[in-house]
Formats: sequence, C-alpha cells, structure tokens
Amino acid sequence: MTNAAPGRAATSFRVLLKGYRVRADLTQEELAEGSGVSVRAISDMERGIAKSPQRRTIEALAAPLSLTDEELTGLQKAARRGRAPSPGIPKTHLIGVLPADVDDLTGRESDLDALRALSSDLSDGRRRAGRIAILSGPPGTGKTTLAVRVAHNLTEEFPDGRLFLKLRGMSAEPANPADVLHLILRSLGVDAVRIPADPEDRAGLCRSLLQDRAVLIVLDDAADEAQVRPLLVGGPRCLTLVTGRQMLVGLECASRLPLDVFGEHDAVSLLAAIIGADRVARERQAALELVELCGRLPLALRIAGNRLASRPTWPLSRLVDQLRGRRLTTLTAGDLCVRSVFELSYRQLSPNAAAMFRRLSLVPAADFPVGAAMTLVEASDEDDAAVFLEELADASLLQTSQENGRYQFHDLLRVFATERLAREEAPEVVAAAEKRLSDWLVRTATAAGRYFHPTDGVSPLPVATPSFGDHTGAGRWLEVELKNWLAAVKSAAARGEHRPVLDLAESMHWYSEIGGTASVWYDVFGLAVNSAIALGSKRDEAVHRNYLSWVQASLRDRVEESIRMARLAWDAAVEAGDRREQGWARVYLTSAHARDADATTSPKLFDEAARLFEEAGYPLGVHVARTMRASYWYRNGRFADAAEEFDACVRYFAQEHGGTRTPVDDTNYAYVLLRSARNLAALDAPDRALTQGETALALFRRHGAAMGQARALQETGRFLRRQGDHANAHRRLSEAEELYERIGLTQAQIDTLGERAALADERGDPASARADRERARGLGDRLGGVP
Repeated sequence: MTNAAPGRAATSFRVLLKGYRVRADLTQEELAEGSGVSVRAISDMERGIAKSPQRRTIEALAAPLSLTDEELTGLQKAARRGRAPSPGIPKTHLIGVLPADVDDLTGRESDLDALRALSSDLSDGRRRAGRIAILSGPPGTGKTTLAVRVAHNLTEEFPDGRLFLKLRGMSAEPANPADVLHLILRSLGVDAVRIPADPEDRAGLCRSLLQDRAVLIVLDDAADEAQVRPLLVGGPRCLTLVTGRQMLVGLECASRLPLDVFGEHDAVSLLAAIIGADRVARERQAALELVELCGRLPLALRIAGNRLASRPTWPLSRLVDQLRGRRLTTLTAGDLCVRSVFELSYRQLSPNAAAMFRRLSLVPAADFPVGAAMTLVEASDEDDAAVFLEELADASLLQTSQENGRYQFHDLLRVFATERLAREEAPEVVAAAEKRLSDWLVRTATAAGRYFHPTDGVSPLPVATPSFGDHTGAGRWLEVELKNWLAAVKSAAARGEHRPVLDLAESMHWYSEIGGTASVWYDVFGLAVNSAIALGSKRDEAVHRNYLSWVQASLRDRVEESIRMARLAWDAAVEAGDRREQGWARVYLTSAHARDADATTSPKLFDEAARLFEEAGYPLGVHVARTMRASYWYRNGRFADAAEEFDACVRYFAQEHGGTRTPVDDTNYAYVLLRSARNLAALDAPDRALTQGETALALFRRHGAAMGQARALQETGRFLRRQGDHANAHRRLSEAEELYERIGLTQAQIDTLGERAALADERGDPASARADRERARGLGDRLGGVP
C-alpha cells in the first residue's frame, strides 16, 4: 500500500492522511516544513485527535503530498464526515438561531479582522482551550451587531453550530447561569430529563459535549463576571464572544475588544448607507454636523438615519436644528431610544458612582483627572475617588484617556449626565459642587504656574501638590488641563472672586512665554485687570496691564493697544508707588515702540527702566532693561556697543541666582543669546552667531517653549540661508512657520513665509516662492480684517 493511493470509500481522514504521507515518502517533520502546518497538528490528525481540520489546512497539505484533484476532494469529504455530531445528538439541535445580520454594518473592519484571527488560531490543533473575546463599550456602540456579523461570517469555521444566548445583563432580572446552561444542553440535543440539577454538573456536561466540536457561542449582554464565568464551557475548537457594557476585567485568558464611537468617515458612511449617498452628498455640511451631534455613536446614527429615511422630503438641516435643541429626546425612533439605553447602565451603578457620574457633567472639558472628580463628591482622597471612576469605566460610562490617570465622557453620555444632575440634585448642591471644582482648578493652576518663575528672589517659591511635584509635572498639568482651568478662572471672575483671579494671572506671567496661546493670555490678563480695578488695587492693575501690554505686542501684533496699555500701567504703578512695575511699564512701552516702524524710541527710556529696577532692588529687571538697550543699539547700527552690553547680560542670565535653575531662567537666557546672535551676525561673526542660536533653540526645546522655539528656528534659518545651506534653512523656516500658526502669531507667520519665498527664489523654485507669497497675502488680508 505504500506505492498506491489508499482506498477512499469510507476510509477515515486520519487513515487517508497517513497513507498519502507514506506514499509521498515524507516524515511528519518534512510534511510540516513543506505545508506550513505544525508537526503537532499533523500528528494529532493522524492519531485521530483532530478529526476534522479546516479546509485551508487540508489545501496546505495537498501540494507536498502531490494529491490529485480527486484525492483532495476525497480528503476534504473525509474531514467533513469527521465533523458530524455524535450519534443521538441531531445536528439541527447544534445550530443556534442567530438574530438577523444587517446590510449596513460599517466602521468595524479592524475588529472583524481581529475576531477572524482568533477563529483561525483554533484550527491548528495545538490549543488546550478555546478562545474567549469580550466586546465591551459604551451603550449604543453596536457590540451585539458586531457579534452577530461575526457569527454569520464564520459559519464554515464552526460547522458544529453557533449558539446565541441572551444574558439580559442590563435588565432588572439578568439570566441565571444555571438556566443558560440548561439552554445550551438542550441545544446540544440533551433530553431535558437527562440534564443534571446541579449547575456545576451542567457545566461539566457542556464541556464534555463541546470538547471535540467547533462551536461559536455568543453570550450577549453580560452582567458581570459571576454570570459569565460558569458559561465558559467551550472546548479547544470553540470561540466564545461575550458582549456587554462591563469590561469584565476579572475574567482570565480573554481577548478584549473595546468598541468606541465611529470616526467621522465611518459615521458619515453609516448615515449614507441608511438614507442614501446622494442625499448626504447634497447636504454634506449638514451631514457632518449631524454625525457630531449624534456623538458618532452607532445607535444614535441609526436612529437619526431611520428618522430621515422615513421622512424623505426632510432636509438634513431640519433634523440638525432639532438635535441642537433636544438631543436625547430627538434621538428616538420607534422602540429605539438613546436615553433609555443609557438609563439601563445608569441604574446598575452604586449610589456614590451615580452621584459622581452626574456631577462630572460640571467639568468644563470632556476629559479630567482624578483630582477634579474627588472635589465633586468630596472624597477624602484621590484613591477613594478612583474607585468610583473605575466603576464608571468598567460600566463603559466613562473611558480612560490616553493621558495617564485621566478619564473622559462620550458626548451624548455627558448630555445624559447633565439631565440626571438637573433632575436628581438640588440647585444649591449643584452650585456647591461646581464651586468646589472651580476653586480646586484655580488653586492648582496657580500652584503650577509658580514652577515657572525665575529665581529672582522676588517670586514666591513653588509648592508641590498631589497633582505634580516638579516643573515637568506642573507643565504637563497646565497643558492637559488648559480648557478646565481657563473655564474655572472665568467662572471665578464671574462670581466676583477677584483675589484668586489675580493670584492665578500673576503666577502665569512667566509660563505664558512657554505654553498657551495668544487668546488664552489675552483672556487671563484681561480678567485680572478687571479684577484689580474691581478691588481698587493700583499695584495689581499695574502688574496686569503690563502683562496685557506684552500680550498685545508680542502675541497679537497690536502695537497701538500695547503702547496704550503700557502707559496705563505706568499711571497705575506711579499711583501705587511701585518702582518695579514702573520699570516694567517702561520696558513694555519701549518693546512696543520697537515693533512700530513709524515710532521713535528714546534711549532714555531704557536708562530710566534700568534705574527704576535698581532702586527697587531687582537685578533681573535691570538686565532685562540692559538687554532691551543693547537691542536698540543693534537696530541703530551700534554693533560694538551692543556686543559689550549683550555679553554682560549673557553672563548674568547664565548664572544661578540663589537656587536651582528653573525653566524660565533657561528661557530668559535663551532669549538673550538669540538677541546677541543677531548682533554677532551683523558683526560678521556667522559661526558664533549660529552657535548661540543653536544653544538658544536647544534650551527652548528642552522646556517646550513654543514661541521661543519658533523665534530661534526663524533666526537660525536666516543664519543658515546666509551661509548657503538652503536645505536646512528651508527646514528651519518651515518649522518656525508651523509653530507660529499653532500659537496664533500671524504676523510672524507672514514674515516667515516671506523669508521662505525669498529662499525659494534663491533655490530656483519659483512655484514654491509663489505659493508662499500667496499664502502670506491671504493671511495678511485676514489679519487686516481683525478688529
């Protein structure tokens, strides 16, 4: 028989396979190498352990075995015979009744691929246990729809059956695991009188019956681990899909697929699939707004689509208008209702978690840290608050953010939480919680800002908080919490809490050169000026008018406003008798004048500023004034005088002054280096100029000072251009232009585009030069139209 094909009439698969391998004169190892099927899998097939391998496994064996088409067909038929159910268990009982599939499932391709991969992993015959996949996510993300699609798609991979079992986890009476096991056994053909009474015995019988079968089991709408764990009875060739809002983190050896809302493209695609692509194309902008008002939540999109499909004459804009007013009420179609789906999850929460869920709607931004949540429920510490947050996350009512230790709301869940807050909590309780949150945000932001003060002997020392303990943590907190603390300081100002507003604004002055945007600092220092006036504090008025003068000149290109604000700051500082603020008023006035080509600056103003700072005992201010004076000499062609003054200022800012250097010490040093570098370039010392510019750029980058980076990139780009290094010059100018756009320095962006256009001319690239000039003109037109 070694030289002939084995008989095929009723020969088992294992006998056929071994016969073909012997005929081909191959060892199991050689067959494995030629087919890509593992030695273990081939051994299991020949020993009858794996009786019914998948079609693609058999096809992989065909080539090294040199099978004819007839032999391959016979081998596949033998494999199918091996999949037949055991005697006494009719095959019809093994096919569970699946819910209907949908034609318009979209946006879940990667999840479908992941589940197909889990299924493929079951076919190699090496596993000791089946695979378990948990599909979790916020209410309405389409977990059941995805599980049903997978069950329909994988019919051939699970020829022994597909079971769909409703666990009713969100209902008032979730399914009892023992009752579900009874249903599984009945589906497997076990007579009711033979089903054991004991739940563990039922589970054991299920496992024995499923040990050699390829069955897909869907456990839909699971309540918790205790309900699901007894139902994990699939054998090594079984795939169990568990859907539920809980993440079921207590289940071991499970793959997890957390489903989220759709991206914009997939959300629009689902809407188009329901109401027609032509209708969406006609009102593209309304469609985009509609999917955002639906929070890109699949259930909400399906409801909105169904409403529009049943009203073919409605423009999309009509439903958009309704959604703007009453979102959750509008998102109802027949028995589909977003609000009722959310309520199912909400009713499962503990009282403390439910209170936190409601009050988190008070947080201004979509995401927040544990500290913010702690203040809302008056938890004793962050660990206590984290317990409730994790309960909400496990229930998929919150999502963990990419940022470590942060959480975020889905848009529609936030609307639902706002409704519950208004319905279940007294107005005075809500107001008290909102004030606690605002106070915490303002207080923490003020503490963070103080990590960015120079070691000048005047600024208060920073204080560590549970949220951060150094300038790196403080800077990260200020950046990620920007929307929250900015809204909080506006809220404090509206309540007439002027001193906290002033404290926050003063703590932010030096940080404003590192982070934030022009609009942020215009708002913050503008609020502080109003608070100072409300309190009648001329000193505070002078401080914050000075800061606002800096914003108007350096960040908003509003030179006339900057000059006016500096003069008002001078008047307030004189009335307060504060020489330090008088000195700063002179610095900001001269700085604004330097930006106005038509204005003339008296050099006496620099001397006056330096004198005022000396009288105030403020050496940092003295050297800022001297730096300004050196820059004035540079602009007027006194390069040698400027170099001497710059050298003195560089030495001062390079030193430590009474403690560890802060980020602001480094950025102040970097700004002086950059000004000195321009003067060195004018003195025909290009190498020294570039070295100082590179040092300044490295310092700005180290501390994430966006505005400083942009100015250093622009300046070093100029130096490189003069040296003929056009490629690197273009790269630097491009980086500078992108940063200027990000932080809102439009005039600087226009200037950089002009320099890049000139560089393109030199490189012989007229198309790029023309594009840069056109873009600069467009920005200039827009800038000219801003009041």
